[in-house]
Amino acid sequence: MFSSSTIFLLILFLLGYIAKNQAIMVAVYILFGMKLLKIDDKLFPYIQDKGIGWGVIIITVAVLIPIANGDIGLKDLLQSVKSYHAWVALIAGMFVAVIAKYGLSLLANDPEITTALVVGTIIAVVVFQGVAVGPLIGAGIAYVIIRMLDALPFLK
Repeated sequence: MFSSSTIFLLILFLLGYIAKNQAIMVAVYILFGMKLLKIDDKLFPYIQDKGIGWGVIIITVAVLIPIANGDIGLKDLLQSVKSYHAWVALIAGMFVAVIAKYGLSLLANDPEITTALVVGTIIAVVVFQGVAVGPLIGAGIAYVIIRMLDALPFLK
């Protein structure tokens, strides 16, 4: 009656609902809508190919809005570098941006990892009251850990 992909999406929606993860619920709604309208065959490959890039652009725009509307200016930047908190944040921002780059390549080259990342995120939100921060950072961290484990001789 239902395809395995439909059942899987329903499970993801239910887990998103339990975890109060609106992003997952909206994503499942959109995917179901595309399937219902029978435009999935045309749009799924295109969105799969371009969607992460669009998401990165949207997130970047959102992050830059305080600069664009004048809430954060050069004076604030110069003031912030006097604090070690700002330096830690600067380094952390650089670190996650770099590992997210590797996460992007991991998702592109190993797409089944996306499922594990989504399930892991949902488990963390439901069980540990975590916050879903997105698959790119998770994939980037996974990439770093996988490369470290691949370097261990006893795992070969």
